[in-house]
Amino acid sequence: MAATRSSTASSLALSGLASGINWTAIVNEMLTVEAAPETQMNAEETADNQKNTAYQTIGTDLTNLQKDVTTLTAPGFFNSRTTSLSNSSIANATAASGTPLGTYTFKVGTLASDSVQQGSTASAKLSSTNDVSGLVLSAAGFANPVTAGTFTVNGKTITIATSDTLQSVFDQINTATGGAVTASYSATGTNADEITLFSSSPITLGSDTDTSNFLQAAELYNNGGDTVTSAAPLGGVNLSDTLNNANLSTTISDGGAGAGQFLINGVPINFDASTDTVTDVLQRINDSAAGVTATYDSLNNRFDLTDTTPGDVGISLQDVTGNFLAATGLSGGTLQAGTNLEYSINGGGTLTSQSNTVDAGSSGITGLSITALGVGTTTISVQSDTSTISAAINSFVTDYNTVQNYISSQTASTTSSTGTVTPGLLTGDMDAEGIVTSLRQLVDATPSGGTSGVENLNDLGIASNGNDNTLATPDATTLNNALTNNLTAVQNLFTNSTNGLATALGSYLTNVTGSNGVLATDESNMTSEAKTIATSITTLQTKISNDQTTLDNQFTAMETAINSINTEKEYLNAYFNSSSASDQSAPTAAGSSLSSSG
Repeated sequence: MAATRSSTASSLALSGLASGINWTAIVNEMLTVEAAPETQMNAEETADNQKNTAYQTIGTDLTNLQKDVTTLTAPGFFNSRTTSLSNSSIANATAASGTPLGTYTFKVGTLASDSVQQGSTASAKLSSTNDVSGLVLSAAGFANPVTAGTFTVNGKTITIATSDTLQSVFDQINTATGGAVTASYSATGTNADEITLFSSSPITLGSDTDTSNFLQAAELYNNGGDTVTSAAPLGGVNLSDTLNNANLSTTISDGGAGAGQFLINGVPINFDASTDTVTDVLQRINDSAAGVTATYDSLNNRFDLTDTTPGDVGISLQDVTGNFLAATGLSGGTLQAGTNLEYSINGGGTLTSQSNTVDAGSSGITGLSITALGVGTTTISVQSDTSTISAAINSFVTDYNTVQNYISSQTASTTSSTGTVTPGLLTGDMDAEGIVTSLRQLVDATPSGGTSGVENLNDLGIASNGNDNTLATPDATTLNNALTNNLTAVQNLFTNSTNGLATALGSYLTNVTGSNGVLATDESNMTSEAKTIATSITTLQTKISNDQTTLDNQFTAMETAINSINTEKEYLNAYFNSSSASDQSAPTAAGSSLSSSG
């Protein structure tokens, strides 16, 4: 430290350069003595911060315990219920707190189903006549648009472009197969809007090297025979194109200016035939409050509206401006009415619900909610939820022990092998010791007015540990017996409004952990003390730095003065030495002169 303090001074500040005194060491010793209190203050600041952390940990542990207490004192907690079913494929069930205990026979006759408005055929056919010589593939209304490339018939490759007409494709098939296979399109009749391939021998379609999807778009698949017909009508709605180009069977109109509107269940849906796609409008319906899901069924080439909730209810439709509902076939379709749930409980009369989930409003059983899953009968048992209550009590014991163990670890003293006793961080802390004592007294209590058989925690298989302040892990058998056979008494032990264990603990914990509680006060005090000590350390360090500067400057000035004196001394010594030599040599010269002249 001495060398560092002196390194910023001039060369004359080098300790003892002029004076011969090691004043740097003197200054270091003086400053070391002055800094001695800082070590103690640092130790005190560290201890205060550690105590503050310990108080915070105690507060966190007590808060966790308080959550357990809050659970145990929650209204209806000891009346919580669980359900079990003899046949879970018929229904599932939940029971709210306080649901009457018992067994209920639930019989389902009919499940509730959704109403569906099924539209009529939505798209136009590929052609209104059998003549497809002018039908260009790119403009044809295939449900699955045709792509350019190659496909194979009887091992022969046919190459097509989307600018080809459907008839030219038929011609290429005939040419490639040497006239063995012919193709035609039917606009009417049994195979309306379908393609048929004819041959005198079995037809083989496709290969792994095909690059066009023509066969798939035409719904043509191998059947091992000499005639192959499209598996379904070929016209389809182009969902990604605008409404007026979507290949709908009826030309769509929005009434002009893109201001089309229709109503579903009284909810208005707007559309623009020149800018909105079919997908846009379907999504708009689904995002609305109309209560239906709109989809396009490509297999049956129709639009469907499905109620989002089941039951025998209708779906109202009305075109307001334009003809969207008529053009898509929805308003001309048919309603497949949904069904209501029909069920009975405990052999009673048939009850009805528009939903597959029934509650007290329908069943008359308070707190019991049943969701029907299938037709048949199941038995529903409603019991006390003792497993949840047991878990809450076990959690309470665990968190109680966590608090006690932590405080004990901070208040206990340790003795080394040499007999040296080291106190714990909170040894002698009256607040910490008070928490330990209060908690032990509260859980060890036998509240007055208890019910015979369950008067304290011992009756739940929870004994005080004889070695410390913790509780023993609950004996599962004893606890379960109490919960099964004497639940009301267990509830009274914890929740009695006057002296229940959880009630008393809740009040105590609220006071301890509150903003004006002992922990908040202790944390505030420790924080304040630590800040005060930190300020004192800073003040002392500043004073030491200033004193160092003053001492360094004073000793440097001394060195400068001594150096100046030494310089003058050397000058005078040199001067007087020179003068003395001159005085001694002058007479000798004179004598020599006289002697020579004589």
